[in-house]
Amino acid sequence: MSDYPSVIPMIAYENGPAAMDWLARVFGFRERARILGDNGRLSHGEMEAGAGVIMLATPSPHYQGPKHHREECDAAKQWSEVPYIIDGVLVYVDDIDAHFERAKANGATILSPLEQGQEGERYRAEDIEGHRWMFIER
Repeated sequence: MSDYPSVIPMIAYENGPAAMDWLARVFGFRERARILGDNGRLSHGEMEAGAGVIMLATPSPHYQGPKHHREECDAAKQWSEVPYIIDGVLVYVDDIDAHFERAKANGATILSPLEQGQEGERYRAEDIEGHRWMFIER
């Protein structure tokens, strides 16, 4: 376990295998592990983002991702109206302009354009199931 960072986000997806493929194509993450159950559901997945790792799974057939949940819950829809990161993940990247263009061209929901923040240039996006991400250039 020494090759794991000290903190690892663990994110649930309704369709874990599709989410892993999407995260690789759109955000440039690299697949590290993919374990499927007999029913094809993702029981454990790992993706690398730079020196970081995220873990993914589909915990239950009853799980709803944020996007799906917003479609059925007025309260979730209201608190998701802001473009800010809500229960999201921050990822540092080396080339924010290229990352932004790749994400935009490949179907990410862009929540904010490239903008200058205190910590550097950044943008916010949602993934295929509505999880929110902030990307900042180192």
